[in-house]
Amino acid sequence: MSRLGNLGARLYRGEVGYDFIRNRKIWYGVSILITITAIVAVAVGGLNMGIEFKGGAVFTTDTKAKISTARATEVATDASGHMAIVQELGNGGLRIQITEVDTAKANEIKETLSDELGIPAQEINADLVGPSWGEQIANKAWTGLAVFMVLVVIYLAIAFEWRMAVAALIALIHDLTITVGVYALVGFEVTPGTVIGLLTILGYSLYDTVVVFDSLKEGQKDITKQTRFTYSEIANRSINSTLVRSINTTVVALLPVAGLLFIGGGVLGAGMLNDISLSLFVGLAAGAYSSIFIATPLVADLKEREPQMKALKKRVLAKRAAAAARGESPENDGPESRSDETTESAETAGAVVGQRQQPRGHGRTPGKR
Repeated sequence: MSRLGNLGARLYRGEVGYDFIRNRKIWYGVSILITITAIVAVAVGGLNMGIEFKGGAVFTTDTKAKISTARATEVATDASGHMAIVQELGNGGLRIQITEVDTAKANEIKETLSDELGIPAQEINADLVGPSWGEQIANKAWTGLAVFMVLVVIYLAIAFEWRMAVAALIALIHDLTITVGVYALVGFEVTPGTVIGLLTILGYSLYDTVVVFDSLKEGQKDITKQTRFTYSEIANRSINSTLVRSINTTVVALLPVAGLLFIGGGVLGAGMLNDISLSLFVGLAAGAYSSIFIATPLVADLKEREPQMKALKKRVLAKRAAAAARGESPENDGPESRSDETTESAETAGAVVGQRQQPRGHGRTPGKR
């Protein structure tokens, strides 16, 4: 078995682990800081909305222009009074995108481009885009987002419990906010592709969260009939048991998206890939983070407020204190303890990755019978 596979097996069995729940205030603080930064970026800098949302004109040429894309950008910007986006097409032609221009202005820009590019005006295709189309796309996206959120809450409340539904909803909003904030910071154009990417990442984020929740649901069965683990410790075991799986699925999903963003959009200059690839890349990373550091710790916080869980925690801590006073390790609770936990110590849930579990004795002094 590979080293990573062996670590995953040990994490699943609870032999090693990292205490995500105990350090949850750190993760909350990091998330709050990032979220505030994203909100400020959107409020101050705003989003660079594409032509589909602002309206404007798109000019394309089928023949190779006699000037560079940088010069074409300068000419189109000066002629329109708005920042132009120029992309070189595979056939050597240009695609020039200018927002917020009407028909009369578009004709003037077309004549100017014809003179500067050295291309007859009839060989430059001009397409006007109205802002109403982008508004329809945005409204449909908001509707789809609202329906998705409602269905997610209903499903999780039925399949799991309302606390997990609330935690998952907060995690999804967290992921969307961070992704939108990154767009505001880097200034990438927001297009219908961006909207599609934002809706796509919701499914990835929810998948990772549900995997952990399913493990937690299985681990909390008959939780009040034992006195070895608190709810937070069981939640921590659930995160650790699915940790390698979450990392693997996230890395596999990020690799092709990174290829689109950094190679396709960056190296090859296919700027049209940036709108959807950036939202997918940031959203996938944020979704993996929120499922581990936000969603499950939030569930543990909400669950620990229940009287039953408070009473369980008191019993667990009292038993450990009594065992420590006697210089012993807490014994198993008896028949009601789960069979896969009969050889684990109570401290397993909070063990640090790489720390080997110590074998438990049988209550006899070594060398005596």
